[in-house]
Amino acid sequence: MTSLDAARTHMIESQIRPNRVTDQRVLDAFASIRRELFAPEHLRQVAYVDEDLPLGGGRYVMEPMVAARLLQAASVERTDTVLIVAAGTGYEAALTAFLARNVVALEEDPELVRRARAALVEHAIASVSIVEGPLPQGYRPRAPYDVIVFGGAVAEVPSEISSQLAEEGRLLAVVKAGNAVGRATLTTRTGGLLARRVIFDAATPLLPGFLMKPVFAFC
Repeated sequence: MTSLDAARTHMIESQIRPNRVTDQRVLDAFASIRRELFAPEHLRQVAYVDEDLPLGGGRYVMEPMVAARLLQAASVERTDTVLIVAAGTGYEAALTAFLARNVVALEEDPELVRRARAALVEHAIASVSIVEGPLPQGYRPRAPYDVIVFGGAVAEVPSEISSQLAEEGRLLAVVKAGNAVGRATLTTRTGGLLARRVIFDAATPLLPGFLMKPVFAFC
């Protein structure tokens, strides 16, 4: 076992399990995916710290505990098709590939797309389709999705993306309005209606393209 293998095990036992993650499939996914391959090269030796890893340009690899709790709350089934919005270097997409039938990883930054493809090839994961395009639009050609997961916090979930959620689907996002505490939120669609509930607090950084829109006041 290398030092990074030991660090991965320590991440699961000290960060993920103690934070109410009990789904063995989720735990197995985190044990199988080498987070260091999704981190910038200069951060690979500290890839298993319980923090968001900066990728540059205001983008991050999500904190392991937050990603694990979101995936557990998503209740991903083997037959599901999942959309990862703001896939970054592909860490959450790779984890989800162990749980779902198909994963669509949406990313708009060409350099992050390149790095995601390289990391997925390294893991021999073929069930993830990386799509390059504007993040707030989602990816309608493969909709509807059984599960949608955001790879960072948003001020609000765009209606264009929530409309791509299938009946009985689950959408997971950390919603962080202004300076408020980020709240991991589960959105479900039942009978065509969306219902939301907060499942835990999270300090996940806001995605640059999903900031609160300015409100103009006219005097």
